[in-house]
Amino acid sequence: MWLYLAVLVGLYYLLRWYRERQVVSHLQDKFVFITGCDSGFGNQLARQLDLRGLRVLAACLTEQGAEQLRNQTSDRLQTVILDVTKTDSVAAATEWVKERVGDRGLWGLVNNAGICTPMAPNEWLTKQDFVKILEVNLLGVIDVTLSLLPLVRKARGRVVNVSSIMGRVALFGGGYSMSKYGVEAFSDSLRRELCYFGVKVAMIEPGYFMTNMTQDDVFNKNLQASWDHARPEIQELYGNNFIANFLKSSGSLKAPWAGNLSLVTNCMEHALTACHPRSRYSAGWDAKFLYLPMSYLPSFLVDLMMYWHYPLPAKAL
Repeated sequence: MWLYLAVLVGLYYLLRWYRERQVVSHLQDKFVFITGCDSGFGNQLARQLDLRGLRVLAACLTEQGAEQLRNQTSDRLQTVILDVTKTDSVAAATEWVKERVGDRGLWGLVNNAGICTPMAPNEWLTKQDFVKILEVNLLGVIDVTLSLLPLVRKARGRVVNVSSIMGRVALFGGGYSMSKYGVEAFSDSLRRELCYFGVKVAMIEPGYFMTNMTQDDVFNKNLQASWDHARPEIQELYGNNFIANFLKSSGSLKAPWAGNLSLVTNCMEHALTACHPRSRYSAGWDAKFLYLPMSYLPSFLVDLMMYWHYPLPAKAL
């Protein structure tokens, strides 16, 4: 019995390997629009796809970021300034894309733009702290997607949404996990709706990677700012040593491969160029062997793991 089971599992993975190696034809004629290309995953993906010959339309938040990207790529790559939190900016970028893709439509839309701070215990934060993240990471994704969807449908193309393993397990308080849980739900419903029109939707769920928004100094500064704005009674509950202990626990999550962004961008590239892309990609060994299995455990076990890993407030019961 076990032998038959092993053979079936082996055949399944062999078939999946064969299917996933099949590549879409005429990639050099296909347009891909990527948000958040100033740095990080978006910047590397734009350069990676440009080297592969695709027609990259890169959206940057700043002109400086756009200029730096143009200097590193071929003349095929074109840039546009986009703030995903502003509907007027999204509408202008949509018209810009229409002018360039014409009747061919848009093969790929990569919703990569995002922020992760402020990230702190929920009681340290205000409503506006949550709104700030949700506007970029969730509402921005929805606005851009709905605006460009007719062009993607015309090309029978791909939508690739960058979620996070924190869209599976909420490791910290704040709006980041909420926004990524929302991206997961939006992507799931979108995938089922668009399959009737030949459009495929994929989610990228990275583990811990070092980008500009996850640099230690940025994270530490934002955590300290949240602490400084917390109410005095909250500061008394947590104690002055909590931040240092919290940062030490958070730092232990940093993996040796955290600087290798290609582990993430290779998943994005596969989602855009493979004939049979996956619905979800877990990027990083921590995502595959720690956080993803955690998401399937009973809640009380996950709670215990988090309880053991993170520091206790000074006045915990």
